[in-house]
Amino acid sequence: MVIITQDQIKQFQNLMEASDQSLKIAFENFHQGYPAETMIRFLKARDGNISKAHNMLVDCLIWRTENEILKILSVSYVHRVYFFVTLFTWLTFCLCLQKPIVPSEFYRSVRDSQLIGMSGYTKDGRPVIAVGVGLSTYDKASIHYYVQSHIQINEFRDRVILPSATKKFERHISTCVKVLDMTGLKLSHLNQIKARSFIASIDDLNYPEKTDTYYIVNAPYVFSACWKVVKPLLQERTRKKIQVLSGCGKDDLLKIMDYESLPHFCRRQGSGSSRYSRNSSGDDCFSLDHEFHQQLYNYINQQAAGIKPRAPIKQASFHVDFPEPNLTGCKIVQTIKTEVHKLENQNGFTDEQIDLKTNANDQKETNA
Repeated sequence: MVIITQDQIKQFQNLMEASDQSLKIAFENFHQGYPAETMIRFLKARDGNISKAHNMLVDCLIWRTENEILKILSVSYVHRVYFFVTLFTWLTFCLCLQKPIVPSEFYRSVRDSQLIGMSGYTKDGRPVIAVGVGLSTYDKASIHYYVQSHIQINEFRDRVILPSATKKFERHISTCVKVLDMTGLKLSHLNQIKARSFIASIDDLNYPEKTDTYYIVNAPYVFSACWKVVKPLLQERTRKKIQVLSGCGKDDLLKIMDYESLPHFCRRQGSGSSRYSRNSSGDDCFSLDHEFHQQLYNYINQQAAGIKPRAPIKQASFHVDFPEPNLTGCKIVQTIKTEVHKLENQNGFTDEQIDLKTNANDQKETNA
């Protein structure tokens, strides 16, 4: 466990105070009144290394400034962004960062194929973010719409949800917990690794240490097989954040949250609940009709209404690179690919066979 000292924070503060005025302004907008807590997050992300944490924060502030991230919840513009995702490969795509993805039917299709929502709060006030990993298809739009949507949710969480939780629970709350539903995870999801890696890199670089714990639920065989080989590759700090729960995780999650805050896919007795409860419950936190998504959509529209129309900003190019070569991430992706191919070739598994195996396990658990 990384322990951050006051001396480290003071040294970090001195580096930030020596920055130019534009970075100081960007940092003030970013930390929202909690500069020390923000620096601690970046220090933890770089294992207490002050120089690396400072470089990481500066890169983040430059990314936010040049992409006008503060306006992502209100205005429309396009930028071309370069992501250095391996030691030798530059990948580029456009971020259409704008007011709600329009038309509304298209926005709904993006939401239905990138399953994420908020189901409530833990007993100590942290937002509970639900992610439908297994049933997200990322096939209704190009990747930049999913990136846009992800950043908007991140910003809404940091600027609206967390400050609201801080006020409601009368203590500073700056992190959340995530419940990852693996229902429907198949071998064919290997095709989505690149898209998911883009989104994960955004969080790693620009929203570090915002999640206290990742709870894995409804894990099918394919996840269990991959997890065994991936777990040893993760840093100890990351491993400690991940908890793989039995079945739908209901009993374990009720220790940290009330029933009303459980994601809908954790409320049935057996596992694999998403594919059933999405059609049977009005509490589907992935749905655009859910309170969380209605608040997000209305907030973006309200912010956009206060901005006078203007011509689109001319495309600009810049790059965001990892402070250090992310060789571990590359190795993890390759390990997952290798393990999936083993399942396909050596064991003869197909998506259909894994579905049967998962459904059989679900039935056993339900009948137990």
